[in-house]
Amino acid sequence: MWKESDFIHQKDIDDTWKDAQIWEYAKENNLTIITKDSDFSDKILLYAPPPKVIHIRFGNMKMKDFFYLITEIWEEIKVMNGQNKLVSVFKDRIEGIN
Repeated sequence: MWKESDFIHQKDIDDTWKDAQIWEYAKENNLTIITKDSDFSDKILLYAPPPKVIHIRFGNMKMKDFFYLITEIWEEIKVMNGQNKLVSVFKDRIEGIN
């Protein structure tokens, strides 16, 4: 399943935290940030991991459709996350940058 203890979505931490707090928490706890926020993708390109970032780039979609799509491709995302500091997930492809 895509929601595992090794991964944390920014909303699961604290909705009031700023990006810097989320980044530091993930870094200190060796977590991967899963986000739709491009700020994390930009930051990972400037700094060496940890943390790693999975950038969901689907745009707006119904939660049911989101869960279905992410569940279908989650194993591939995990493999790419192990090999890359940034994984960008689109509806039609997954890209990694190491």
